[in-house]
Amino acid sequence: MSEPFRFFPVTVRSIADLTPSFRRFTFTGADLADFADPGYDQRIKVVFPLPGTGLTTMPTGPDWWTRWRRLPDDARPPFRTYTTRYVRRDTSRGPEVDVDMVVHDVRGPASAWIHRARPGDEVLLLGPVVGHEDTDTGVDFVPPSRIDRLLLVGDETAAPAISAILEQVDPATHGIAVLELPHPADAGYLPDHPGVDVRVVARTGAPHGAGLIDAARAAVAELAPEGTRQEVEEVDVDADLLWEVPRHARGGAALSRAALYSWVAGEAGCVKALRRHLVAERGIDRRAVAFMGYWRLGRAES
Repeated sequence: MSEPFRFFPVTVRSIADLTPSFRRFTFTGADLADFADPGYDQRIKVVFPLPGTGLTTMPTGPDWWTRWRRLPDDARPPFRTYTTRYVRRDTSRGPEVDVDMVVHDVRGPASAWIHRARPGDEVLLLGPVVGHEDTDTGVDFVPPSRIDRLLLVGDETAAPAISAILEQVDPATHGIAVLELPHPADAGYLPDHPGVDVRVVARTGAPHGAGLIDAARAAVAELAPEGTRQEVEEVDVDADLLWEVPRHARGGAALSRAALYSWVAGEAGCVKALRRHLVAERGIDRRAVAFMGYWRLGRAES
């Protein structure tokens, strides 16, 4: 039985600037014929080459993580987590995968690669394998079978996932999507949905998350009545990962219907504040909320 995730060697086929903050990389490679497309907010990892040695030191196989951690610091190819945007396995030019990345000042190996990348450059994608779409392959948008309203909240790191959800969720769904993005022109990155009101707060130099939390709180007040407040365990986002996705018997699958399903992702401090507001202050059923701290201010993430 093959593994549900594996490494795919790919090259950059094309690069397109979509808005001031979003750049699309189209990857190609013969192996991508086996790259699965479970949909929604599919998480993958992109492994970037090291100067001088490229990707030659990157371990692959089921035990890659253990072997990678054992490497000297200067021999570890860096990697970051992204969202699959589009998968095309049957184009005349061969299979392709689109990944949208955020463009900002160079702060580490990923942002440096985004600025210098050119067609023909090589990376590795760690992604889902065809035939394993029904397993837990990194999709965290797992609502109950019926929802009355939908709330999507995120910053620019969550924008590709929110865009994929808006494109794939039932057109009859009603709700609000709230995003904080760096520039006003970034609003054009988001697709339209007939039933979801997409609201973009432009940061334009303000502290990260300042506008997002207020806009999200306003959206919650519109979408759901106040329920019974619940205790939430505090998470130290400077030390621990904030990742709480209800699934299977104890999560969304346990509910046949939810008045509101909430999906919140982005900077961990903002996600923590909204988690407290939704569950502890508004009393939203925690079996119908997903919280994902994608990254933390001042700390590089893998």
